[in-house]
Amino acid sequence: MLLSGTESFVFQFTIQKVKDQDTHRTIILSVVLYGCETWSLKLREERRLRVFENRVLRRVFGLKRDEVTGERRKLHNEELSDLYSLPNILRVVKSRRMRWAGHVARMEEGRGVYRVLVGKPEGKRPLRRPRRRWEDNIMMDLQEVEGDCGDWMDLA
Repeated sequence: MLLSGTESFVFQFTIQKVKDQDTHRTIILSVVLYGCETWSLKLREERRLRVFENRVLRRVFGLKRDEVTGERRKLHNEELSDLYSLPNILRVVKSRRMRWAGHVARMEEGRGVYRVLVGKPEGKRPLRRPRRRWEDNIMMDLQEVEGDCGDWMDLA
């Protein structure tokens, strides 16, 4: 079946968008999220990750023609989330972090990672607001998913 000029252009444009989405998912997200299971993100860092993802997706999907004025404009965040069917970058980070927490909670007591998780440091803490710990992030992720999480080590 031969395609007319317009149909061929639309088909090529669609294929290119699929390729760009695959590149985003396989290469860019893999590099950006390397080791994210152990990250303890602050709100500022979460916002920066969302901004980065939206910038990449705007590059992938390109500009949109406005129906009213006919001018080309950037896609809004809601439009990007509608076009991109996969979960956003923060949801991926949280799911990987919870999966890793389950692995660590089920480890033997002699493993170094488990000892770091359940161990209590000696000495005094500095005088200021305590830093957000990895375990605090796990608790917040579980509350977001389940509501009341109780002891997450028992859930694993």
